[in-house]
Order: sequence, then structure tokens, then C-alpha cells
Amino acid sequence: MLCVSLPGLSNQQMTMMVAAGIGASSTAMAMKPVATCGRYYFDGRGGCWSDCGKGRRNYVVAEATRNASSALTEYSKKSRADFYKEVLEAARDKFTREISFQSKDKDISLAKALLYVAAEDEAFLAFNREMDAHSIQNERKDILSSEDAQEWGCVETMPMAGKNINEWLAELDAIAKEVEAELVPREIGCDLVEVLDAVNKVLFESRGFERLPVLVDSKCSYLHSVLSSGRASAILLSVIYIEVCRRLNLTIVGSRVGEDFLIWPPTGNPEELFKVTSGHSLFGVVNGKCVDDPRSRASDITSNSLLGLDIATNRDIIGIALANLIRLHWKRASRTNYGLMLTSPLRSFNKYDEKFNKNSGSNAPLLRRQELRLAIMASERLLILQPHNWALRRDYGMMLYYNREYEAAVQELSICMAFAPEDEAEVLEPFVEKLHLMRLETSWKSFGQKGRLTVP
Repeated sequence: MLCVSLPGLSNQQMTMMVAAGIGASSTAMAMKPVATCGRYYFDGRGGCWSDCGKGRRNYVVAEATRNASSALTEYSKKSRADFYKEVLEAARDKFTREISFQSKDKDISLAKALLYVAAEDEAFLAFNREMDAHSIQNERKDILSSEDAQEWGCVETMPMAGKNINEWLAELDAIAKEVEAELVPREIGCDLVEVLDAVNKVLFESRGFERLPVLVDSKCSYLHSVLSSGRASAILLSVIYIEVCRRLNLTIVGSRVGEDFLIWPPTGNPEELFKVTSGHSLFGVVNGKCVDDPRSRASDITSNSLLGLDIATNRDIIGIALANLIRLHWKRASRTNYGLMLTSPLRSFNKYDEKFNKNSGSNAPLLRRQELRLAIMASERLLILQPHNWALRRDYGMMLYYNREYEAAVQELSICMAFAPEDEAEVLEPFVEKLHLMRLETSWKSFGQKGRLTVP
């Protein structure tokens, strides 16, 4: 609080209280017109200035109110943007801790890790919206923000689709409770088939979850959106199934088969999962229509081949979900460049080919920057899980190249060359050399030279 005593009162002083959060410069601006008043006094009946120099009273009050409101709006906007930046860092840190290699794989919470992924991406999008709104407000002073300033204590309390992380975790608890209620009328000591049948009934009938064969919508790729809409990719629906069964003390395992991810309970008698009842096997009901689709490799799975599949760890499952995010956001980022792949510049490049010169620098394909940044963020998280995956690091470096972050791209692709097979390293080497030159050119332009460089 800032207290300012105003002279000129007959036998009393008037103290103005300036709200905290408004800078001293704003306060000075609001007070300046008061100093220009000639004779004025405080009437003591409701806090109104009277006789302030030929009608300047209304001007003083209106100007002070306007300046205070503007300063408060500026402060809240800045605070919101800063908050989302803090959430970006906190969500990444908590994700890293959750999947830390110091933790046992069985102790990793799939739901928490993927909700931290969603929180980071949501904070990134919200930060961009705040900056856009802030820019518009600077251009149009008469436009007020439609959203009031909000404050949240930590990343766990930031709302996503109407609920925060803790509430989405509670949603999984609620689904498990519904399954327990479904099992109550059944006989005590329900066997495995009965329990899975109850889970399927709650998820696919009561809740209406649906497995989508093609990944086209980002809402199907984030756990909170899937819990809200019921439309899910194969991997995220599997995550929900696994998390619900964990709450029922039932273990569910899974494995990637082609483009699908299949789940099943480890049992000494897998034949019971393939017994057909009501026209469907329990394995088919759990995994959707993919096991009945002759175009899918999952349709060839039998009770014998099921035992030969490699069981995915929790880290593997998180990695699959992140890889899907990379593919989705890259596809959306390059939508206007049909057929463009991350490795396209590598395939067409050689030391004697001028095509790269025509397609590099300022003439490089224009991509959607926001979607590209989301793909980069997903790659960074996946690299935490798989730091020695040379192909992943190559793709990450290529995304940095498309984003014109040439220095970072050189660094990542150079590291990639150390892990890549010899033939792949030979392809990368001339490309990295070219990136070095592009990085130097970019640094020269940053100094503000115009035209050709000259020697003094």
C-alpha cells in the first residue's frame, strides 16, 4: 500500500490508498492531474472531491480509474503469461521425475505421466493465446479481455477441459468404482472372465469409449481429452484399461502389433480369452475391431502367438503415446506440403546437387509453427526415455532444422552421427556441414548487415 497525503485541506488530511500491484509510474500518472487543481476539499460524506478547479473533479476521478484499470489489466495479463511459462517447466520436470530411470518401471503411473504431457502442451497453447490476446489489446485499447485473471498454485491444479490433473485421476478412480458396483450382483469370487466382462461393460457400454483406427484428431491423443470425449487412440484406450484394472488389483499387459496396441491379462490359460461368446471373443472385445479386421496384423493373433509377443514396459507404453503425438503434430504442421517428410532434405541432398540450396534457408517449406513446436516438445520428452535412439535424435534434429533453429539442429544431428550406423552417418555429414554454413549466415544477418558484407 502506498499512502499519499494531500496538502491544502483546512484542518485535515486526505489519504489516498493506491492498490498493490500498480507500478509507481502508473500511480504518478494517476496523481498528476490532482496537482494541477487549484482549490479543492474533501466533503467527508462518501469520499467525493468537490469544487476541483472548474469541473476537473470528474476528469481526475475518471483518469485515475482508467490508469488504475489499465495497470491492473496489464499486470494480470503478464501474470497469466508468466504462470503458463512456469507450468511448462514444472510439467516437464514432473514428467521427467515420473519416468526417471531411478524409479522402478512398475512404480511409474501411466496416467500421471501422460497427464503431465497434456498439461505441458495445454500450457504452451494457453501461453500463445495469452500473448496473442495481449498483442490485440495493445493494438485495440478498447478491447477488454473476456477472461478474468486466474491463479493456480501448481501444475496439478491447472484446469484442462474443465478438470485438473488430480480430478482426472479421480475420474479413473470413479470408473473403477463403477466396475466394482457392476461386480456386486455377480457371484462372490468372480473369475477372470467375469471381471474383464464387467470392465468392458462399464468402459464400452456405460461410458461409451470408442477405439479409433486412424489417428486424425489431437483430442484422441491426450488422456484428459479421451476421458472427456470417450474417443481414443488404441494406445490411450489401453492406458485407461490398464489403469482401471490396476485399481482393481488386476494386472493387464500389452504389446505393439503393427499399428495397433493389444492388451490382455497374463494368464496360464490364454485360450479362454479367445473363446467366442455372443459372437465375440473377450480378446476381441477388449481390443476393439482390429482383431477382426483382416487388414490388421492383430487379426492373426491366436492363443499360441500371444505368448510370443514382447510385453511392453510402462516406459514403452509412454514412448508409444509420445511417438503418436510426434506423428500427429508433424502431419498437421506439414499439411500444406503434401508428401513432405522429416528426412526429405537428406534423401535429395548430395554435394553436387543444387536442389538443397533452392529448398533451404528462406525458401524452406513453410510449416505451422505451433504444431511443429508441439512435435518438437513430444520429441524432447521421448528422448528423455530413449536418449540413445539415433533415429529419434535425427528426426528431432530435422524438426529443429525446419523450425530454423540451425545451431540446435547442428548439435543434435552431430550427436546423432555418433550413434548412427556408418551409412546413415555418411548421409548426415554433408547435410550437417551445410547447416553449419546456414547457421553462420543466420548469425551474420542477426547483426543487422544490409546487402553484401564489406571489409573496412
